[in-house]
Amino acid sequence: MGRPASGLLELLGEHGVPEKAARVYLAACRSGPQTASELARLSAVNRVEAYRFIKQLTAEGLLEATKSRPQRFAALAPDALVDRWIRRASDRLQRLEQDRSRILADWEDSRTEFDDDDPRKFAVLEGRETIRRFLLKRLGTAERQVLLSTTGLSLPGLIDGGLDRALRGAARRGVKVRIVTEVYPPNLVEAKLLAGFAELRHASGPVANRAVVFDKLGALVYVSGEDGLGRNREEQVALWSSAPMFVQLARDYHRRLWSPATRAEERFVELESPPSAMLPVVAGKEAVPFQRLREITKLGMRASGVRELNLNLPELIEAIARQLGREIAGQLEGRSVEEITRELRQYYETHTMGHLTTLKESPLTLRVTGCFACTADSPEIGRVMCPQLLRAVLETRLGHRWEVSKPDPTKHATRGCVFTARPG
Repeated sequence: MGRPASGLLELLGEHGVPEKAARVYLAACRSGPQTASELARLSAVNRVEAYRFIKQLTAEGLLEATKSRPQRFAALAPDALVDRWIRRASDRLQRLEQDRSRILADWEDSRTEFDDDDPRKFAVLEGRETIRRFLLKRLGTAERQVLLSTTGLSLPGLIDGGLDRALRGAARRGVKVRIVTEVYPPNLVEAKLLAGFAELRHASGPVANRAVVFDKLGALVYVSGEDGLGRNREEQVALWSSAPMFVQLARDYHRRLWSPATRAEERFVELESPPSAMLPVVAGKEAVPFQRLREITKLGMRASGVRELNLNLPELIEAIARQLGREIAGQLEGRSVEEITRELRQYYETHTMGHLTTLKESPLTLRVTGCFACTADSPEIGRVMCPQLLRAVLETRLGHRWEVSKPDPTKHATRGCVFTARPG
C-alpha cells in the first residue's frame, strides 16, 4: 500500500479519526465502493479492526453502505468532507461571537460576586467535625458546580462523614460534581461509589492539597490534616474564602489536576483487568502451554458457535518473533547501533542461528546466511519471522521505533537474507 496523502491524513487525525480508520477511509476514496474485506486488504488493517472502523466511519458519515450484494462501502468525497469541517468550524465561531458578551459579562460578575460586609469572607475552620458540618451546609446550597480535589487517603473519610450523601444530593439537583483524586486498590470501593453519581478522575500525580470549590462563590482549602500537618484525624484546619482571587486559584488548581487525569472507568479497568497475560513456553516443556492455547481456541469456538477457525499464520509468526526479539534483547549489551549489531552477531554464532554480517552502516544493512528459520519445509517462516525479530531487538535496546525490510526471495539462494533497518 502506498503512503496516504499526509495532509488529509493529518486532518482526519485532528478531527478524531484514528490512524487505522483514516487508512480505511482513504482506501475507499482511492478505490471506490469496496467490500469490508477488500477495504481491510487495501488499507493493510487487520480484518477485525477494519470491520470495527468501517462501522464507526459509517456512523459518522465518512462511509456509506451501498444496497448491492455483497454490501460495499463508498467514501464521502474528500472535498465534501473538508467542506463539512469548514461549516462546523464556521458554526462554532459564530456561536462564540454570539456568546462573547454573555461570557465577558459573567466574568465581570464573578469578580464582584461577594458581599463586602460578610464577616465570613475569610474564615478559619478548626476541627474535623466543624469542617464536616460546614461542608454539608455548603453542599446543600450549591447550585451549579462543586469541584473537589482530594487525596486518595481521604476518600474513606468522605464516606464515613456522610459527605458522599451530600454530594449525591447535589448531583440529583442538577449540580455538576467533579472529583479528582488518587484511585488505588485500597480505595477502589469508595471510588466506585463516588463515580456512581459524580464525574471522577484519577490524578496523574499526587494530589498535594485538598480543596472544594462551590459554584463561583467560595472555596475551602485544607491547610492541615491527617495526611498533612495534623497528628490525627481530628486535628484538621481549613480556610474558607469568597475572595475572587482565592476562588480562582482553587479552580485553577482543580483544572490542572483534572485535565491530564484518567477517567474513572479507564482507571477501574486498569486496576481490575491486567493489560496482558503471559504464557511461558519453556524449552523441553512446550506441550503444556500449547495445550493451553488449544483449550482457549476450543472454548472460544464452542462459546461462539464457530465451526471452523482460520488463523492468520503470518500474524502468529510475527507475534512470536516480536517476543523472541525482546527476549534476545534482554541478553545483549550496548546502547549504540554498532554495539548492538556486534552483540547480535555473536549471539547468532553462539546459538547456531546462522551467520549475521553488516553490509552497510547507513542505512543499516544486515545479511543472514545459514538462517535457522529458512527450513526446506517452511521457507516463508524466515522471511516473516526474521524482520520482526531484528526489529524487536533494535526497538527494545534503543527505545524508539525501527522499520526492517523483508528479504528478496529471488536472491535468497545467492545472497542469503538481506535486511535494511531504518529508524521509524
